[in-house]
Amino acid sequence: MMNPADPILPGALADATEKALAEAEIRLPADVLAAIERAAAAERDTVARRELENILENIALAGERRVPICQDTGVPVVYLTLPPDVPFTPDLFDAVREGVRRATASIPLRPNVVDPLTRENTGDNTGEGMPAIHVVPGDRFEVTVLPKGAGSENTSRIGMLLPSQAGEIPKFVAETMLIAGGKPCPPVFLGVGIGGTFDMAAALAKEALLLPVDTMDAYEQELCDAVNALGIGPMGLGGDTTALAVKVKRADCHTASLPVAVNVQCWACRRATVEVRR
Repeated sequence: MMNPADPILPGALADATEKALAEAEIRLPADVLAAIERAAAAERDTVARRELENILENIALAGERRVPICQDTGVPVVYLTLPPDVPFTPDLFDAVREGVRRATASIPLRPNVVDPLTRENTGDNTGEGMPAIHVVPGDRFEVTVLPKGAGSENTSRIGMLLPSQAGEIPKFVAETMLIAGGKPCPPVFLGVGIGGTFDMAAALAKEALLLPVDTMDAYEQELCDAVNALGIGPMGLGGDTTALAVKVKRADCHTASLPVAVNVQCWACRRATVEVRR
């Protein structure tokens, strides 16, 4: 078993966090890029197709110039996967924070983290409760990052539905996007959390954004079709493609409750996973 005091472990985790953020901020995952390319090829509206082509050009230029895809580099949301031989200690959180600080300077990232009331900027994307770090058991020691911009995050929504309203979930999801309109820079990816508790539904919705978007099951497709029927289109200018994909994660819940959360993500569904080398 690794010694929690061993400096190699936190150093390697900080390196992996910085590397993962650089990958996520500069290049989109292959499945995300493919979804945008498919939408551009299928889009019938001239203006919408041009907007999708502009997005693809933006992605290509970011990769060529090794700069962030979007000026809003988001807040760092981090998922750690720990194998049995890695101790769960405060050193892990300190290492992730160090990796975020390094990435802020090296990529560079816009300093987005502020005090919620005074709005004082911490300057390095770390602070009280930031980065948001989630730890789960696994077979390999990995760090996954999900930089989350505010334009899409601000339009996310949670509802405590009645058990009898299960059939109204597609309406709730579509209504969330109708209220959002063009604010989250559509076309969007939607993570939907169903069940659990109030807080668990929100966590599930965000975790759903980590799932591959190259396939959707029948229920996810139903939700996606309901959103695309709105006709909001790329950048809110109209068109066939408002949602590129909808992904769902579920948990069992109380017999008297039906929590549903929708985490909205813009077309730049940035995520990357890096194994921590020990």
